[in-house]
Amino acid sequence: MTTTANDITYRLEQKRRVQADFPGPKSVALTERRKAVVASGVASSVPVYVADADGGIIQDVDGNSFIDLGAGIAVTSVGASDPAVVGAVKEAVEHFTHTCFMVTPYEGYVAVAEQLNRLTPGDHEKRTVLFNSGAEAVENAVKVARLATGRDAVVAFDHAYHGRTNLTMALTAKAMPYKTNFGPFAPEVYRMPMSYPFREENPEITGAEAAKRAITMIEKQIGGDSVAAIIIEPIQGEGGFIVPAEGFLPALAAWAKEKGIVFIADEVQSGFCRTGEWFAVNHEGVIPDIVTMAKGIAGGMPLSAITGRAELLDAVHPGGLGGTYGGNPVACAAALAAIGSMEQYDLNARARHIEDLALGKLRELAAETSVVGDVRGRGAMLAVELVQAGSKEPNPELTKAVAAACLKEGVIILTCGTFGNVIRLLPPLVISDALLLDGLEVLAAAVRANS
Repeated sequence: MTTTANDITYRLEQKRRVQADFPGPKSVALTERRKAVVASGVASSVPVYVADADGGIIQDVDGNSFIDLGAGIAVTSVGASDPAVVGAVKEAVEHFTHTCFMVTPYEGYVAVAEQLNRLTPGDHEKRTVLFNSGAEAVENAVKVARLATGRDAVVAFDHAYHGRTNLTMALTAKAMPYKTNFGPFAPEVYRMPMSYPFREENPEITGAEAAKRAITMIEKQIGGDSVAAIIIEPIQGEGGFIVPAEGFLPALAAWAKEKGIVFIADEVQSGFCRTGEWFAVNHEGVIPDIVTMAKGIAGGMPLSAITGRAELLDAVHPGGLGGTYGGNPVACAAALAAIGSMEQYDLNARARHIEDLALGKLRELAAETSVVGDVRGRGAMLAVELVQAGSKEPNPELTKAVAAACLKEGVIILTCGTFGNVIRLLPPLVISDALLLDGLEVLAAAVRANS
């Protein structure tokens, strides 16, 4: 029997509450301790320290309660302390915390691979490898594609974000803060134009036409027969929650198949029920050759994966893939429990319900004010792009002001976008309707007050 997300009982009261002295004295003291020991290159967008989290609430060390519309950047989709995940982790650590799957393997790794092979798009034979982070998954997907094809070139897209390692920085489109002064970067990476409907010079361009534009550039600048892989986020994350025009992804995937190019869907942020489907490519029936996954996969425990066609992954020689901590047994236990909760609560349906609730409110806001340029997204991966009044000129100053105003009222929101002008909404999929609507009202009031 399926239990709906609205039937969940939470440990913490699901209400926001911020005291007058925010940030409180304990958070202020922790900030001072942090300055003395944590590298300044590690930044935090919120000046409070977490003591507890449950459902759609984050509680700080001073007793303030915030509505969580970020879910740790789409990680805690099942909540930050889902009972099934907590129970699985407790049981796992009582047996062993680590052996290294490459030395003495264990069932949990195999069981996670079975689930991912089942859930990812396509009914072809698949293989899975587990890692620790999204960037590590991307790196290994590219390794597999290059080895399997015997080619070097990799195509990424404008506004893309794929990680912070050397290769994934090369794939990432945004310089500051991700790439500036960290080069030189890995070679044989080429960037092509993305389908960005709100910012297209020709607003009538179709997804198929935008794909043809990119394909023409690939053929002219690289040559299709030299490309090992095309990697793309089906909905771009850090770049601004950009949903490409319908037909863009299928056209790229079809051309890649024709040319023997490995089509990699980077579902690190968009996967695991986030968009109302298990994976965002499902919305257009695209079947990737390789899918990269992380974030929502394990209820907050560090785990990532690549799942792909058996002939691609099995082309790699024994020992060519792996890592000391990849597929840690405790993280595997968490992933199995998280996937179980996603199915028990039907979080795909829940994400679609969140979309229905939120998009109506956000579109009402867009109709009221001239600073909301675009409202977009799927499921519980939604965005508001803020602009200078009556134009398409990005408005990052307003975006920062809105985020700060929301925080003062007890709502945590994240910003993103190549131009720093996009508010992204990534609530836990188990958030209650009442809490979500309260958070959206605070957001709307902040936009009105600061525009």
